[in-house]
Amino acid sequence: MRIPALTLLAVCLAAAAAVGSARVSNADLRQQVIDHERAFAATMAERDFDGFVHYLAGEAIFMEGDATRRGKTAVAQAWRHYYEGVRPPFSWEPDQVEVVESGTLAYSSGPIRNVMGERIGTYNSVWRLDAPGRWTVVFDRGCDCRQTPTRSPEITPPAQPEVATGGK
Repeated sequence: MRIPALTLLAVCLAAAAAVGSARVSNADLRQQVIDHERAFAATMAERDFDGFVHYLAGEAIFMEGDATRRGKTAVAQAWRHYYEGVRPPFSWEPDQVEVVESGTLAYSSGPIRNVMGERIGTYNSVWRLDAPGRWTVVFDRGCDCRQTPTRSPEITPPAQPEVATGGK
């Protein structure tokens, strides 16, 4: 009886090792995020609000100007008006995507364009792998690159060391 139990244990360990080594490549994960980002952006063009909400993580944080929306419901409420009407007010597309080595988080960034196709800003998003092949947006921030960025009042710049002045 002891030999079959050891054999079963060895088979289970070998199977677990094989599953662990079948990891998806970073390039494939990067392509997944690109595809998700493009599909996410397509929800705006297609006026598909429910599709937009599908890509939001439950704990999503979207920052726009001085406003921060926390949670899927708050983000959805804040973005609903962008999905009203026949024409989308803006569009976006990824031009930079990177995935961390663990394959669980990704960063995407790219241009935001107005209805005329003119670049009006840049978005920055952080995606999280929630299940194999299923990415959701955790953080998002757009910026109007035509304006000079301002420092958040909650973040205090580090103190500068005093420089001694004096003669030699």
